[in-house]
Amino acid sequence: MSGWQALADEAARWRDQGRIAELWWRDDDAVDAGPALDRLLAIVNDGKTPLALAVVPARATAALADRLSGEAEVDVLQHGYAHSNHATPPEKKIEIGLQRPAMVTLGELGTGWMAMERLFGTRALAVMVPPWNRIAPVLVPTLPEIGYRGLSTFGPRPRVHPVRGLLQVNAHVDLIDWKGGRTFAGEERVLASLVTSLAHAREGGGEPVGILSHHLAMDAGAWDFLRSLWGRMTKLESLRVRSARELFAPEAGRQGGRG
Repeated sequence: MSGWQALADEAARWRDQGRIAELWWRDDDAVDAGPALDRLLAIVNDGKTPLALAVVPARATAALADRLSGEAEVDVLQHGYAHSNHATPPEKKIEIGLQRPAMVTLGELGTGWMAMERLFGTRALAVMVPPWNRIAPVLVPTLPEIGYRGLSTFGPRPRVHPVRGLLQVNAHVDLIDWKGGRTFAGEERVLASLVTSLAHAREGGGEPVGILSHHLAMDAGAWDFLRSLWGRMTKLESLRVRSARELFAPEAGRQGGRG
């Protein structure tokens, strides 16, 4: 059975239970306008597909803000501060970790949020997307204290609210095989991951399932799959693509804190 048929079958299971599966789309590492971003936005606009664009605030340009100014389907999330690795081998890469004093790290995030507000205004949501999807667990409780209302990493979330005042909505399906040459992971592999994630959500609490892309790192196979995926989603009535603003509301509204 093909991956597309398996996806249709899983969608039918949701339909037979009278339920709607929620999906969302997150793209990481945005810093500037350019051809890759234009290609990404073309897919967004072809199907009016909501996109959550994770922007690196320390590197974000005015040109990026200008390019997004008319894109109604795009929400902006904060992707750490500078996407800088502070770990030393053999530690895994991490920016929001314990390699430096917590106040330094949190201060950078606050500075980053001010840049997000300045560049993107109300389009920016108070949602933290840690670079490499890693954040030291001890720092998670500090996020709502400095004004964040959402957290997005990768994989099934342990809890809907890791701490009071913080909603977690993750990505689950990565289009790129980072360990296998940084190329498209392959249609069947990605679809299998999507079907598994949807089944897990159906059997659990209905967690939104996130598709993760990286417009600056994708090859032709990943681009072709991404366009095909969102094109087919419109034909599966029991699958609904939601915007980040919908998923994180009302937590997405910045309330107090730094910035």
